[in-house]
Amino acid sequence: MVRMKSRQNLAGLAILLFLLSMPMGVRAQTAGMKSNLLYDATASINLGVELGLSQRLTLDVSGNLNLWTWKDNMKWKHWLVQPELRLWTCNRFAGHFFALHALAGQFNFGGIKNNIKLLGTDFSVLTDQRFEGWAFGGGLGYGYALPIGKHWNLEFELGLGAIYSIANGFECDVCNRPTESDIRKLRPALTKAAINLVYLF
Repeated sequence: MVRMKSRQNLAGLAILLFLLSMPMGVRAQTAGMKSNLLYDATASINLGVELGLSQRLTLDVSGNLNLWTWKDNMKWKHWLVQPELRLWTCNRFAGHFFALHALAGQFNFGGIKNNIKLLGTDFSVLTDQRFEGWAFGGGLGYGYALPIGKHWNLEFELGLGAIYSIANGFECDVCNRPTESDIRKLRPALTKAAINLVYLF
């Protein structure tokens, strides 16, 4: 009888040790909150939430808002929502990932002095004109999450795709005199650029 109990105790101890030896780290990190430092640099309020769907799959949703008019009537006003599905090469929230994202938002841009030409788009028109309208699009992204603490990550991502915009153009010095209306364009675009500071739960 004593031998039977000791065997049961040993079996129970072996099962307990086996369960305790199983990896628990991935399950502990099930969600994250983030802020894109690039948007912070443009005074755009932003917040992202990422949820774990499986060991290698997460859903990231971010939102951005800018309501300000700057000196000389410069505007970078917009709101933007961007959902994204991420596939991690190993475990979620660490290392390399590939992403599929969409975006939708409203904008009012103008008076931005620049000489930028990117992916066939000439942004220098924003120097002397203002455009307001809607934008919809999507693309593919690649990123890397670097753990910098027990609950903190620094995350880098770039995405390329296409954006369809519907806009009206205005003279920037007057700002209510239309120059073009119902401008509809589909163009290749940089659809995501992020350096995120992430807190993991």
